Amino acid sequence: MAKRHSNINNLSDALKDFVETNKLQKGLDKVNVEDAWKRLMGNGVNNYTTAIKLDRQTLYVQLSSSVLREELSYGTSKIITMLNEELGKEIIKKLVLR
Repeated sequence: MAKRHSNINNLSDALKDFVETNKLQKGLDKVNVEDAWKRLMGNGVNNYTTAIKLDRQTLYVQLSSSVLREELSYGTSKIITMLNEELGKEIIKKLVLR
């Protein structure tokens, strides 16, 4: 039977070490941002969302409705704040609606 390593206390610490060692945080942030957008914006906005992309600290959201794009553009700072609060850290600094 294999011995346990005593230097790792629990599973969450082991996962954090794995993510840091393999430099996976950027990829996880991209996935988490997409999930947060879908949760926060609801079905009404998600039906018109065609693509979500996080590049550096800018979130690009492609919408199929120009009316919705115009409506959301009035509250970009609030959307950024809500997404960052949902994610638990400041990942997004700029929101571009296309």
